Amino acid sequence: MAACRRTRAERPRERGQGSYAVGDARRQKILDTAVDHFGQWGFNASSLARIARDCGITQGGLLHHFRSKEDLLLSVLAQSEQHDVERLFGVEPESYAAYLETLVALIEENTRRPGIVRMFNVLVGESGNADHPAHQYFKERYARVLRNTVELLEQAVRSGELRPGTDCLGVAQEHLAVMDGLQIQWALDPSSMDMPARVGAYLRRQYAEIAAPKG
Repeated sequence: MAACRRTRAERPRERGQGSYAVGDARRQKILDTAVDHFGQWGFNASSLARIARDCGITQGGLLHHFRSKEDLLLSVLAQSEQHDVERLFGVEPESYAAYLETLVALIEENTRRPGIVRMFNVLVGESGNADHPAHQYFKERYARVLRNTVELLEQAVRSGELRPGTDCLGVAQEHLAVMDGLQIQWALDPSSMDMPARVGAYLRRQYAEIAAPKG
């Protein structure tokens, strides 16, 4: 029995840990709800009051976790990007071909997160306006993704996996354009295509064009 007793010093710490867990869960619920709202109405037409109501809290309670609607938006985008980065770059790919396989696996995972895909498409369209709070985020994100893809392609050329003289920038730009275009079509009508299969087929064709001859 003595082993089960807790000291007074332990009890407050346990209550504090429980409070942190509740706070983290509430913060995550706000983020998940915001994804749905931004995906359905975009940033400008979404309201903190409606997001808070759907979370079962007051707007003041929401503002305890996020300073403003802009802060909530950027937090949602940061969480989504962190997930993608961890999936794509958590382990150094053995080859460019292996990276493409990981990319298709991520796309397959995203088909089970349609809210994220829908939100991304809506916000990218909105952020073409330089005054949009996510304009700089998406500008930097595309530059970063393009740069990382070009670096992987250039490394594959140096290793002999891809043909010498491959237009790495051009390949990377086409790669992003096709993926985003297919993602928009899928988000509008998920039954219209098997998105991972379609993207995988394109990437395999693209890879076959630039792969170094074997032997």
